[in-house]
Amino acid sequence: MLSRARDYPADVQFIEQGKRTVILVGTAHVSQQSVDLVQKVIDAERPDHVCIELDDKRYQALSDENRWQKLDLKTVIKNRQLSTLMVSIMMAGYQKKLGDNLGVSPGAELLAAARTAEGLQIPICLCDRDIRITLRRAWKSTSLFRKGYLMSSLIAGMFFSEEIDEQKLEELKTQDVLTELMAEMGDSLPEMKKVLIDERDIYMAEQIKNTPGQVVVAVVGAGHLEGIKRGLVEDYAGKIDDLTTIPPVSRTWKTLGWLIPAVIIGSIGLIAFSKGFETAGDNIIYWILANGIPASIGAALALAHPFTTIGAFAAAPITSLTPVIGAGYVTAFIQVMTRPPVVREFETVGEDMGTLLGWWRNKLLRVFLVFILTGLGSAIGTYVGGYEIIKTLMS
Repeated sequence: MLSRARDYPADVQFIEQGKRTVILVGTAHVSQQSVDLVQKVIDAERPDHVCIELDDKRYQALSDENRWQKLDLKTVIKNRQLSTLMVSIMMAGYQKKLGDNLGVSPGAELLAAARTAEGLQIPICLCDRDIRITLRRAWKSTSLFRKGYLMSSLIAGMFFSEEIDEQKLEELKTQDVLTELMAEMGDSLPEMKKVLIDERDIYMAEQIKNTPGQVVVAVVGAGHLEGIKRGLVEDYAGKIDDLTTIPPVSRTWKTLGWLIPAVIIGSIGLIAFSKGFETAGDNIIYWILANGIPASIGAALALAHPFTTIGAFAAAPITSLTPVIGAGYVTAFIQVMTRPPVVREFETVGEDMGTLLGWWRNKLLRVFLVFILTGLGSAIGTYVGGYEIIKTLMS
């Protein structure tokens, strides 16, 4: 049964479940009004538990001012999570850009909920799914074309500067920024919406159900209210294991990933058999140059360290023959080792990515540029080199 209490706005909703009451507080992640509302509700209701739309990683990011000093970028690259980190930073930058216009830090109301609960000695529950799982599920569920659309939209959003008038300002104060972002993309990214919004609604609803206490306050983005309300009356417990699993690479992509190098190596072997070792050697040299030159040009365009540029030339012909690791990850690792970003650059990354010069000035963003441009160069080289080898075999 749904009810209303006190003089709260519509985004505060009481859900009675027998003798238990769940109070959902819908917030905007860049709103001072939401900060004030969260503090007011928790102080007035004095619940047994406070659930917050955060996972441990995001909570630490909000509450720990020294978090960047603890980020091991080399481990991120080794675990092949650089693209996930890049998307995460871009989305955080989008929120920060709006937050700067509204005069409040993104997620301030979530941190206020935790601080208020701690001050009243009320236990908190971080009820959101691990951000790494969410982003990796979103990335894997999206087609290559839509990945490109997402990245271009995020990058365009970072450079686009829109004057926000009073009317727009008031609208933003009552909206969940992530939901607003997805709404702007409309039907173009249905898989992303499913992972970022719908799946998390289910996950958070189950976490709220499992939180002990007769009265529980749950602080969540306003865009999640309806989905969580549905989840509270449905039984989704059987879906949680699936929602916390990162889908494996499809068999088609795995097959294709190994098929291309098999075709290239097999073709060179057939050339050696049918046309002689000298011709095969010429094609091997062509393959090395076709891969190494574009990859090293990509590194040079990113203003990478000279060792990174040399590494791009050396790595691309080899990594193009294996789907296990790409040239972008190899060169990103070399770049981090030779020109590691400093803490200040982690702290200003959201601001720096809003300008074209900032991508080259900030060493963290330059690592991303190295990753993208050398990977793109290697992909071009694979196509050019592969075409020439097949053409030689067929001639």
